[in-house]
Amino acid sequence: MKVNVGSLDRGLRIVAGLALIALAVTGTIGAWGWIGVVLLATGLFRFCPAYGLLGVDTCPASAGRKP
Repeated sequence: MKVNVGSLDRGLRIVAGLALIALAVTGTIGAWGWIGVVLLATGLFRFCPAYGLLGVDTCPASAGRKP
């Protein structure tokens, strides 16, 4: 897995993921809140499969590397 999630993107994913999970646990938004698990995982692992498929890379450290 190539790192393709940058620092700002990573932070936003982790915060949004935790918020969605908390809202799902409390029953505020229902089952859709569990999508936060995906955001949290992609933030922690710094890899987003959708970014890989679309050719997106928000990590400045990997910008100079060729695939």
